[in-house]
Amino acid sequence: MNMLRNRKWMLVVSLVLLVVVLAGCAPTNHVTMTTEELKNGGFWQANVVYYFSLALDTFAKWFNGAYGLAILIMVIIVRTLILPLTIKQMRSSKAMQAIQPEINKLKTKYKDDPKKQQEETMKLFQEHSVNPMAGCLPLIIQMPVFIALYNSIYMNVNIYDHTFLWLQLGEKDHLYILPIIAAITTFIQSKMMPTQATGGMQFMFLIFPVLIFVMAIQFPAALPLYWVYSNIYTITQNYFLYKRGDKKDKDNNDNKDNQNGNKKSKKNKGALPAK
Repeated sequence: MNMLRNRKWMLVVSLVLLVVVLAGCAPTNHVTMTTEELKNGGFWQANVVYYFSLALDTFAKWFNGAYGLAILIMVIIVRTLILPLTIKQMRSSKAMQAIQPEINKLKTKYKDDPKKQQEETMKLFQEHSVNPMAGCLPLIIQMPVFIALYNSIYMNVNIYDHTFLWLQLGEKDHLYILPIIAAITTFIQSKMMPTQATGGMQFMFLIFPVLIFVMAIQFPAALPLYWVYSNIYTITQNYFLYKRGDKKDKDNNDNKDNQNGNKKSKKNKGALPAK
């Protein structure tokens, strides 16, 4: 059972770490660079952030300098490329959910014997080929990608002289429209997650929208715009992966039950009455 608790807390810590890293670049210490300056920067800037920034500049040229659209294209490309990792994480989560009733039974049965409870739980994982830590690895792998994309938007000096809709991308959204949208979409995506969050995780899911709002009112509009795009992608992704997927699974199970019921019915009709 320690592995289950560790898995949950690793997810929480990973999310907290991501927020802390993203919040680490305070607006008062904001340093912007040209893409060429990034190329001559440190290891992270020259070998990772530079290429993300170069892609942003390229997409912006395609849209006549519309960096708001360039950020959207980058979010779609990056999130789609890491979609296989997301699907793997989702499958791991569903596998854990499927055996959760059995895990709860073991908790009740061996509540006075933690060692036996853990042994039986590990046997259950082996029987169903479930790795309780498998859902953490994809999230950890994705973090550097998200941070690199974030850095490329935050550091790229070219973005800050451009406008998009009502926004001056280099200035805060003084109307608070974007921070509010960022907070709302963050809340929606957290509510769509299928995991049975309790305790600390439930608290974190509630506090994240507040953190996003507080951060969004302090950062230049380009960053909250990125969060909104990313949240909308996640909401759409979760709808198809979780909501529609669950409905399809339910329909398939109902069809199987109906087929089994029909077979039993035919079998009973075909049976000869006893004399």
